[in-house]
Amino acid sequence: MSTTRPRQVLAEATDRLREAGVPSPEYDAAELLAHALGTTRGSLVLVDDVPAAALEAFQELLARRADREPLQHLTGVAHFRHVELAVGPGVFVPRPETELLAGWAIEAAQAEEAPVVVDLCTGSGAIARAVADEVPQAEVHAVELSDDAFRWAQRNLDGTGVDLRQGDFAAAFDDLAGSVDVVVCNPPYVPLEAWESVAPEARDHDPHQALFSGDDGLDAIRVLERRAALLLKPQGVLGFEHADVQGESAPAVFAATGRWSEVRDHADLAGRPRYTTARLAR
Repeated sequence: MSTTRPRQVLAEATDRLREAGVPSPEYDAAELLAHALGTTRGSLVLVDDVPAAALEAFQELLARRADREPLQHLTGVAHFRHVELAVGPGVFVPRPETELLAGWAIEAAQAEEAPVVVDLCTGSGAIARAVADEVPQAEVHAVELSDDAFRWAQRNLDGTGVDLRQGDFAAAFDDLAGSVDVVVCNPPYVPLEAWESVAPEARDHDPHQALFSGDDGLDAIRVLERRAALLLKPQGVLGFEHADVQGESAPAVFAATGRWSEVRDHADLAGRPRYTTARLAR
């Protein structure tokens, strides 16, 4: 890069990221330049010149992003609804699609006077943090198995009042059995056979424990069905994310047991099947 004018720096960086196959090259280039400058993406219009030290730092970040290292690992931050999360190696980076599931959980909690909400497979703590932020009257519980992810969740949920525990979601919260209003979960759901189709950012950097779930991708969802049925009050509700190819198979796991009513699938903003909700029958 021969110029230090932000517009030209960004143009060249965007071209490089686009050639590397990065899905959102303009956005990522701007976020990285803002990070290198210690400012925000919206404030880049106020920058007349990129200092040499910031330019060098930006070029290093750009090279790593071109190698498909996640943007959030480079900046250390993931934005999720109205909260900012610390993320990095060892924890699943929350995706924008999951904000829809979190929004459903928030609305379901707001319908209760004193809601009890459980976030299974909390990862970075994204959904639990969003619920605690937007439904302050909620009693929020979360669980994570991975040592690394648990440490990130501790950091993100510190001071929020969320009851965070470490352990297997399949056996979590026996003490809450039959008392929960809302169970929400973003479980692993990628079929093992889909390895090659997973984006490099996830396949090479997200923990595999948070991605893959048996040959058909439904193993964790089957466990979720049993655990949610134990935790929820009669008429309590569950919501969980799934792969876009599981718009029929994921809801079918719940419909087949006879324990659930109002089993419905929901699309993301691109119109792809994304999450399922259900109500525990009386």
